[in-house]
Amino acid sequence: MNKRVVLFLMVNLMFMLTISIIVRLTSIGVNSFAPDIGVYTYIAIISLVVGFGGAFFSLLISRWMAKKAYGVKVIDPNLVSDPVQQRLVKKVHQFASDAGLAVMPEVGIYQDSSPNAFATGPSKRKSLVAVSSGLLESMTDSEVEGVLAHEIAHIANDDMVTMTLLQGVVNSFVFFLAYVITMFLFRGSKNGGRLKFFLVRMCLEMVLGILGAMVVYWFSRHREYRADTGGAQLCGHSKMMAALKKLQLIYDKPLKSLEQQRSRYDFSRSSDGSIACMKISSEKKMGSQLAKLFSTHPPMADRIARLSESSGY
Repeated sequence: MNKRVVLFLMVNLMFMLTISIIVRLTSIGVNSFAPDIGVYTYIAIISLVVGFGGAFFSLLISRWMAKKAYGVKVIDPNLVSDPVQQRLVKKVHQFASDAGLAVMPEVGIYQDSSPNAFATGPSKRKSLVAVSSGLLESMTDSEVEGVLAHEIAHIANDDMVTMTLLQGVVNSFVFFLAYVITMFLFRGSKNGGRLKFFLVRMCLEMVLGILGAMVVYWFSRHREYRADTGGAQLCGHSKMMAALKKLQLIYDKPLKSLEQQRSRYDFSRSSDGSIACMKISSEKKMGSQLAKLFSTHPPMADRIARLSESSGY
């Protein structure tokens, strides 16, 4: 779910920039400690602290941030009376139990007309599965089960933790390379100046960060295939395939009017299709090879084909 990925990357970036500015303003620079341990060793240590610090900070607040950012209302399994919400909690807990999770995830709903869902949290024991109101309105029970199983597979695979470790490595390399390259550019320069050095390094961090993001996005796309397979194992291949095909239908045939959008309960009856703003995939923004490098999800057609191969469809 790319909402989770975007939140994670935004918090991570803000943390890194904040620490970088603090390091500069407090004069905790190379000259402070480098003579004792070596310039490159010092930069490497700072890079690891800043890099992994940003990634793990993003992970720790991921569940809280998602609730606040999207207005998720968590369902209390002991007090819920609405039959739709009861079924939602029951299915999430069933899939979580089948996946071997010791602690059941929190289950929540947020208001969004587009069919959507995501899972997040710092660990398997502190996770959240949230679905949009649009998802419950526009998909059948079987299709919703496919989406829920996919999200539980993300939790069971520890995708957020793995992404955090990968992001920490990328952050560290970005910070280290930006610092070293800036030192090389200003080597022997009499017109360097702290401010100019800092600005050049920040620009390099941004450029290198964009390149590093390609690695993170590649992993994000790769884990979608794994979550599809895991979801199929939890809910059955037919339900997982039905969910993906419904999402493909949503993308391929956008509605032409608001009235058509409001009557989207049975996509099979409409030749005009449905909504094009489903955030579980970024297929509509993948018109070029460059755009694909920065997509959090593979094309829906590729996901269907991959799942078909694995299930013998």
